Amino acid sequence: MSQQSIGKYRWTICALLFFATTVNYLDRQVLSLLAPDLSKEFGWTNTDYANITAAFQFVYAISMLFAGRLIDKIGTKQAYFLAIAVWSFGAIMHAYSILWGEGLASLFTALGLAVIPVSVAGFMISRAVLAFGEAGNFPAAIKATAEYFPKHERSLATGIFNSGANIGAILAPLTVPLIAELWGWQAAFIIIGAIGFLWMIFWQLFYEKPEKQKYLSAAELAYINSGDTQVIEENSTQPAQKISWFKLLSYKQTWAFVAGKFMTDGVWWFFLFWLPKYLEAQYKMQKTDIVLPLAILYSMTMIGSIGGGWFPSYFMRKGDSAYNGRMKAMLVIALFPLVVLLAQPFGYLGFWVPVLLIGVGTSAHQAWSANLFTTVSDMFPKKSVASIVGIGGMAGGLGGVLVSKVGGWLFDYYGQLGQIQTGYTIMFTFCAVAYLLAWGMMKTLVPTHKEITDL
Repeated sequence: MSQQSIGKYRWTICALLFFATTVNYLDRQVLSLLAPDLSKEFGWTNTDYANITAAFQFVYAISMLFAGRLIDKIGTKQAYFLAIAVWSFGAIMHAYSILWGEGLASLFTALGLAVIPVSVAGFMISRAVLAFGEAGNFPAAIKATAEYFPKHERSLATGIFNSGANIGAILAPLTVPLIAELWGWQAAFIIIGAIGFLWMIFWQLFYEKPEKQKYLSAAELAYINSGDTQVIEENSTQPAQKISWFKLLSYKQTWAFVAGKFMTDGVWWFFLFWLPKYLEAQYKMQKTDIVLPLAILYSMTMIGSIGGGWFPSYFMRKGDSAYNGRMKAMLVIALFPLVVLLAQPFGYLGFWVPVLLIGVGTSAHQAWSANLFTTVSDMFPKKSVASIVGIGGMAGGLGGVLVSKVGGWLFDYYGQLGQIQTGYTIMFTFCAVAYLLAWGMMKTLVPTHKEITDL
């Protein structure tokens, strides 16, 4: 049967997920782009900034665990709507961070407790709310992908919607510095944050479970469910049995995903949150100077995101199972970040050298991420996908907290010695080798694919 006769509505859903992820990363990146100026305005050290970013990552990590459970319980449509409402509100809250910080300082003073700087406290509160909402994005998007795509198309669909992260990362440096220059940093948070409320309208209009979707043909529904051993069970009218975390944690497949996320998520977040400060610290780049380098760097990640989603099909056509083909692709992908080892040694040639080399690394991350997410739906039934993604997301968030805190300490320590480049060399080394370490851990835990059928 041709694709034309099957129908293409599932790609409309993919487009919705793409735009949601774009908004997600727009909101997430505003702070990092304004960090050099905000650090000067409020007197933040690198450790202060690390604490603010770590607040986001810690709350994101814990929330991911519960987000997955909530999405599995109340359904993709309601959960995604709620998530983007909360994170859009949290994004706008950043504009009033001083107000929140003063309120928290007053409370702590009344309790006789030590107070952190007002600006740091206020931004930590705003980041926490943003993180609480944003934690729902990927578990909901992966679950929607599992609902709307057959297994052999899921990594491509994941790669496409995950490329929204790249578009958000490209659009942010093109818009945020300009908005801040024209109307102030508060306006940047308000304007960018409000975009999410527009997406909510389209989500309500066009998303429904495939079995209830009026725009989906019977042929396309059958195609989506083709080869899915879980579909009969999950379309049953019987109430879904609650699956405990302890049950999910008993599988090595869960721990393989956890290891992959813990080792590599912090790399992406490190580059996302620290690149503007790196360009300022090492190349004295200010405000709109960073627009073109960051836009080009994140444009490169589009190649990795979409190409990485397609790459496993090369091995599948040669007879590999979906999981085995994905693991072979991920091993090849894990080699590309090694070029980041050259960023500092050759950085004396100019800022474009590290920008382009890091661009290769971030592109590889997106290729890795598209496949890593899809290993969950390769191995687990749809009803548990969001929960597994949530557990892995928590691990990735905690890894991000560790990377950010270590980075902040290193940059303050070596900055005081006048050797800030040494701190970045250490961090870039970890970023380069993290993927090979993660792949080795995953392969050790799950040497051969075995689908979970007893949930």
